[in-house]
Amino acid sequence: MEEIAALRAAEWLFAEHQAGHRFTTLEPQRAPSTIPDAYDIQDRYVALLRERIGQPMGYKIGLTSATMQAFCRIDHPIAGVVLAQRIHQSGAPIKRSDYGRLGLEFEIAVRIKSDVPATTASTAETVAPHIDGVCAAIELVDDRAADYANLDVRSLVADNSWNGGIVLSPFVSTWPDLSSVRGRARSETNVLGEGHGRDILGHPFNSVAWLANHLASRGTTLKAGEIVMTGSIVKTVFPEQAAHYRFDLEGVGFVEVQVT
Repeated sequence: MEEIAALRAAEWLFAEHQAGHRFTTLEPQRAPSTIPDAYDIQDRYVALLRERIGQPMGYKIGLTSATMQAFCRIDHPIAGVVLAQRIHQSGAPIKRSDYGRLGLEFEIAVRIKSDVPATTASTAETVAPHIDGVCAAIELVDDRAADYANLDVRSLVADNSWNGGIVLSPFVSTWPDLSSVRGRARSETNVLGEGHGRDILGHPFNSVAWLANHLASRGTTLKAGEIVMTGSIVKTVFPEQAAHYRFDLEGVGFVEVQVT
């Protein structure tokens, strides 16, 4: 996508967020015609956010289930950038009023130990040696009350794939087989749902490999110290009132958030 067109679209997105407007598909004169175009806009939108929210510290991966990919009419996951001031530790209070519409996704996060080679042939096996930490995590999604019946995934990608932040438990340096590990999400005493690591493209490291390949295709790579949210194993929850949420990941730990 031409530089000036991508920048104008990113500026429009930034203004929409500042005004608190509901999510809408980018207007024809700004809309990306392809997924790569959408990432061109995302790159420039993230650059605008950096001045207020800090440097990129990692990535989120979305649409890791076949059901959600079919719903969005796409055959692969999508990625967004996580910025420094949007990283919270377990127990953090989160205000619904800070988001257009807050959603919670319950995930396995990993920490990158060393730079991943810039190749589009990464696999779970080749990225594994570059990972030195795993934790339970909650992604804070802001869909700005999107109309899902008319959702354009390219506009979603341009809007940084709706990442509004992440909440992390302490990282552990040893972990069980992540394909079979079970995660369970609760609100107060109510079980909201559960899933396993294999629900994320068969294994969370497959998700990391997809991201590494995606980044390589755009001329960059995963770097030491970055955090990767590998995708939700429980259906997104949209809090409608103040409540306490907890996500337990067997053999890894748990993460909590207080929504106010």
